[in-house]
Amino acid sequence: MASQRLILGSGLAILLVISAASIGLDVKSRSEIDSADRTLGILKRISDTRPLPRGVESAARAFALTGDASFADEFREQSAALTSAFDSLMAAVKTAPEEAQLLAGAKTQVDRGIALGAELIRLRSAGDTAGAAALMSAGESRALMDKVGAALERLVTEERRVLGLRTDQSKTYGRLLLAIDLAGVAMILLLAIALTLAARRASRELQGALSATKATNLSLEGKVAERTKDLGAALEELRRSTSVMETTFRTMAEAVLVIDGAGTVLLSNPAAEKMLRYKPGMTVRQLRAMSNVFQSDGVTPMQADDMPSARALRGEEFDGLEFVAKPVRGAPEIHLVVSGRPLRDGDDAITGAALIYHDITASRETEHKLQQAQKLDAIGKLTGGVAHDFNNMLTVITGTTETLVDSLRAQPQLAKTAELIDRAAERCRELIQHLLAFARRQPLEPRTVDINGTVVDIAKLLRPTLGEQIEINSVLAPDVASVHIDPSQLANSLLNMAINARDAMPNGGKLLFETSNIVLDDAYAAVNPDITPGRYVLLAVSDTGTGMSHAVQDKVFEPFFTTKEVGKGSGLGMSMVYGFVKQSGGHIKIYSEEGHGTTIKLYLPPARGQVEVEAPAPEPVRRGSEVILVVEDDQLVRNYVVTQLGSLGYKTIAVPDARAALALVDKGEKFDLLFTDVIMPGGMNGRQLADEVQKRRPGIKVLYTSGYTENAIVHHGRLDEGVLLLAKPYRKAQLAGMLQQALGE
Repeated sequence: MASQRLILGSGLAILLVISAASIGLDVKSRSEIDSADRTLGILKRISDTRPLPRGVESAARAFALTGDASFADEFREQSAALTSAFDSLMAAVKTAPEEAQLLAGAKTQVDRGIALGAELIRLRSAGDTAGAAALMSAGESRALMDKVGAALERLVTEERRVLGLRTDQSKTYGRLLLAIDLAGVAMILLLAIALTLAARRASRELQGALSATKATNLSLEGKVAERTKDLGAALEELRRSTSVMETTFRTMAEAVLVIDGAGTVLLSNPAAEKMLRYKPGMTVRQLRAMSNVFQSDGVTPMQADDMPSARALRGEEFDGLEFVAKPVRGAPEIHLVVSGRPLRDGDDAITGAALIYHDITASRETEHKLQQAQKLDAIGKLTGGVAHDFNNMLTVITGTTETLVDSLRAQPQLAKTAELIDRAAERCRELIQHLLAFARRQPLEPRTVDINGTVVDIAKLLRPTLGEQIEINSVLAPDVASVHIDPSQLANSLLNMAINARDAMPNGGKLLFETSNIVLDDAYAAVNPDITPGRYVLLAVSDTGTGMSHAVQDKVFEPFFTTKEVGKGSGLGMSMVYGFVKQSGGHIKIYSEEGHGTTIKLYLPPARGQVEVEAPAPEPVRRGSEVILVVEDDQLVRNYVVTQLGSLGYKTIAVPDARAALALVDKGEKFDLLFTDVIMPGGMNGRQLADEVQKRRPGIKVLYTSGYTENAIVHHGRLDEGVLLLAKPYRKAQLAGMLQQALGE
């Protein structure tokens, strides 16, 4: 018994030890299960918290950009959720000092990020777009939220490490429990079985927890991967859409400005910088100060309240608002059409405006030329009708005065009076003939005329008429075709132009006559509506006089218009020339610059039936790839040149004057050839510009162009001999050939 008791006692003692050990291991096993559950809970909270920092920052930035109140609401909701999530996480890891310290630092960054977002919303709500833009540009909020995300990533890594340790520890405990079960089975089978069952049950629970942990972890990783994939696809689609929109916006021919309520420019495209001369950082007020703005008539000033920006910010929506901007410093005026729309926030309050500008300068210039031609045609019809009626009455008057003069021979006093009436009637008849010439109703007697011989004869007659202070020269093409015109009217036209040239050179100067064969093509006819493309004989008359302003050139062909003093001109000379050329089926063009002189070009039809020498077939036009800097003050001509150069393969940079060209050179703009007009406004001509460019870039190649004839330019001493000059108008093949010559191809 004693031994049995001893055995039993020993067995009981052993059983007690085994039971105590088993109980301790069971407790630890269950503790590990609880720890695993806690770790899984923390990982889930982190997963839910991850998108919140970026959501807070994005909502604040979206409100600053758009002013939409829904983004402010989203910011407040996301901020509250982020704060709550961090408080929950910090409570969950309070027993882990390192993790608690990591979250405490991240919480400080979260609070700072939320404060920055709130400040951004406050600035935007207060209308301080500049302050909001500066705060966004600093990028502090985004950097803070990135740091918070990094802290959460580190916490995930730490929790997964702890979870792994606990998994290994649980496996160790399982093995120990199994060994204890086997050691005690010999002594108390039932108890051992019970303990074994309990241990196995605990093991199964632990394995179930571990399996659940693994499954949950895999599920979380799968969801994270799926969300990451979806987010990546969405971001890529957004990137593509943004790229397309940005490319479209930057390549628009129309200028676009997006402004806020204070007139600060929030968004612009390259066309705005080119068309409106806008520079980044300018406000609408500063942009407006660069030009004097007028209504579409170019005369009536546009009031501040009528400006496009002011109207759009008042809530008006408009299209087709025309105005003329005349830059304060040198650049040519520009005629614009603008459309405007107000921008509104979620509460329908106006927060800014979008303005789209279209340059219609070229089309308005073409319309002006057409209107000039129509005006002259209308004046001609009116003048012709009046002149015809007056001619009928003058016929009666002149016939009657002749009878009076003959019948009053015996009465000298009355005869003198009758002769005065007769001379006055004759003078009226001459004026009527000039009016009929302008109206293209004069009776012409056209015949085949050797134009070179006519010019030589007229030049001989003009030498004593113009005086010794006027030097007369001629450059006549030996193969020039004969023309089919009235020779007396041609002589009168040359005489009128020569006298006008003399009057424009009171201190003496040079007069040059030139002839040549020329072809006016479709491109030239496109910008000169009154011309028919084809072959012509060019007769050009150039002087070195005072020149004419654009306003004078617009009226020079109108009857009775004159710039001379009263009594020194009837104002019918150029009207007669215009009518004679038009009635003969020709075309007349004036090129003049104030202070430099004038060239008048008569394009006369070749004689009918004359055998024309066929021009040799032109060689194929060679295409280029070089960059050409075009300097031309006439916008219509500038646009034409850019189009022609583009069709020849060249890249172009076009500016209106020498100052703009030098600014590009000083900025380091790359180009291979300077193609410049000779006479330009702004105090610097083409030759002076070329000299300045060659100082900055020795060896740069230059090609000049001018409305003056080539001989007139050299004759006036404006270009050195051998300098390349392309006289306007020119054909595409001529342009291509001169470019190849200038570039040394």
